[in-house]
Amino acid sequence: MTHPTPTPTDPRRARLLLVADHVHPYIYRAAFPAGLPPVDAVLAAGDLPGDYLEFLATKLPVPVVYVHGNHGNEHVHEGDLRLPPRGVVRAHGRVVQVAGLRIAGWGGVPQYRTPHEGQDSPGQFTPRQAAWGLRLLAWQARRGVDVLLTHAPPEGPHAGTDHAHRGAPELNAFMRRTRPALVVHGHIHEYEGKKTEYLDADSGARVVNAYGYRILDL
Repeated sequence: MTHPTPTPTDPRRARLLLVADHVHPYIYRAAFPAGLPPVDAVLAAGDLPGDYLEFLATKLPVPVVYVHGNHGNEHVHEGDLRLPPRGVVRAHGRVVQVAGLRIAGWGGVPQYRTPHEGQDSPGQFTPRQAAWGLRLLAWQARRGVDVLLTHAPPEGPHAGTDHAHRGAPELNAFMRRTRPALVVHGHIHEYEGKKTEYLDADSGARVVNAYGYRILDL
């Protein structure tokens, strides 16, 4: 079965602050955002503490869009309460529109740990969960999507060499079907020594590793 190529949206030029996996000292400082060029939105690609996400939302007058990672640290702890971060936009399993961009979100990583006592592994998905969830997300994105924001990388040059950091082929299928201009992911840290971005030949998407922080013009 073939799918029609979605009609792309026509966003204005946007400057994005990308963050993932690491509370970077340049960002998490009292003087922030001094020295940072104006940005239109923040995209957070997972494994960032909830108070860091709230810090970004407090310091910058722009939307902060995030997906969860695989460590489950996106919550804010207040006494005995474990609360979702406030002032930010959770994008997992949704298409959200900010800064003139349509952004599809998918958090977590391919399952690498066997659940114990029937409990799901937080932040990990099975191939079946990913295939079904990303099909539903592609249906939401049928009018076109500009950015795919994920924690796991797709299969390709950014996939890790170990089992826990492998790429998710279901993300590649989503990319071929919806053809986003940009894919932003985390999860792959600097120890792999991989390039920060590449062009995916099958979908035409620009794939960017957001580890730490990056500023990107789209």
